[in-house]
Amino acid sequence: MRRTDPFRLPIICRFVCSFITLTALAAPLTVNASAQSSTPSPLVVKLTIHDTIQPITAEYLKRGLDDAASRHATAVLISMGTPGGLLDSTREMVADIEASQVPVIIFIEPSGSRAGSAGFFLLEAADVAAMAPGTEAGAAHPILEGTTMDPVLKEKIENDAAAFLRSYVTVRGRDAKDAEDAVRNSKSFSEAESLKLNLIDAVAADDNALLAQLNGRTIKRFHGDSTTLNFTHATIDPLPPSTRERLLTRLTSPDLDVLLLLCGGLLIYLEFNVPGTIVPGALGTLMVLLSIFGLNLLPVQHTAILLLFAALALMVLEAKFASHGVLGTVGVICLVFGLATLVNGPSPEMRVHFGVAAGAGVGFGVITFGLAWIALKARKAKRLTGPQAMVGHTAVAMTPILPAGELPLGQVEVRGEIWKATLPPGSSPVPAGTQLTVRAVDGLTLTVAP
Repeated sequence: MRRTDPFRLPIICRFVCSFITLTALAAPLTVNASAQSSTPSPLVVKLTIHDTIQPITAEYLKRGLDDAASRHATAVLISMGTPGGLLDSTREMVADIEASQVPVIIFIEPSGSRAGSAGFFLLEAADVAAMAPGTEAGAAHPILEGTTMDPVLKEKIENDAAAFLRSYVTVRGRDAKDAEDAVRNSKSFSEAESLKLNLIDAVAADDNALLAQLNGRTIKRFHGDSTTLNFTHATIDPLPPSTRERLLTRLTSPDLDVLLLLCGGLLIYLEFNVPGTIVPGALGTLMVLLSIFGLNLLPVQHTAILLLFAALALMVLEAKFASHGVLGTVGVICLVFGLATLVNGPSPEMRVHFGVAAGAGVGFGVITFGLAWIALKARKAKRLTGPQAMVGHTAVAMTPILPAGELPLGQVEVRGEIWKATLPPGSSPVPAGTQLTVRAVDGLTLTVAP
């Protein structure tokens, strides 16, 4: 029987004790590490608005805010650059931002971008307003394009827009006086001026720099709650516009709507003049419907629509009556001015450019007048088929031709064909070889005359 070495027992005991101690110390570290790894990193949903502000933009913003709320995102980051847009859509978007369950950060980027007009209203509505170096914001004076405002109407619109801006700028803790200057005096501010005047909360070079700057900052939400932003190891998840939203956004281009309307009208007119072709009519109907749908999203001038109808009527009358081009010229002028004033947008991007209106109007007028003139001439032209097409042709008598009622019937050659022929009653007979003119057709017998 072997004896245990008395010196080895203490060594084994010390080893076991050390192992147990290290395991006990490492256990909390392992639990903390696993707990940290199971905690999801903050999520920031990023929207991109680099276009005019219109109903489709408002729809996209609403969808993004709802998506961020359903995913329990830490914040919504909106990258924005816009020349402005419709006041109704702006009000809707401001209301959605104020009611958002998730803090909203609006960041004017990249350098060279601007938040003009409606964009300034949106910037000031955000929980956090930020700008990149080399950007600008302001020039938010309301405009009614195509309308001369009297002093009273101008003052009412200014006061309404200024009160709308003040209603949430003061709640956000920003400078209401300087913000109102952008509305009443159309002032614009650089990013440095905006930060100095307390119109924005931060200036950053890019998204990551902005989130790092805002990390740990406590903000006051619109309804009074305070929230501390946590962007440590945050994940930015872009939410681009859907295919439907991109398509509808393109349809809100006034220039495109005008071209679709005119091209569709020409194709439908072609279908009426050449029945059975199907393709021009179907394609033209689709283009006109798309144009009407896009124009329905924009502020359309009703007087401009009357000008378009007047232009069409004048072109048709020019083809029917000989006015030596006067009616057609007036029609083209009505068409050009009707197209140029068709959309009453608050910014140049939301109006029909005059070059497009002039080119499309003159082109459409010339083509329409030409087609109408050809169609009218075709209706007045004599028939080229059937027996009636014989009238007016030259015939050569192959036999003596007698007056109607006398026998025998003579024969004539017309266009290489031999027909029976008679002379009008009371006419003198004509010998063979005489050149005659066809006056009438009765079945297979022609009435001819010298």
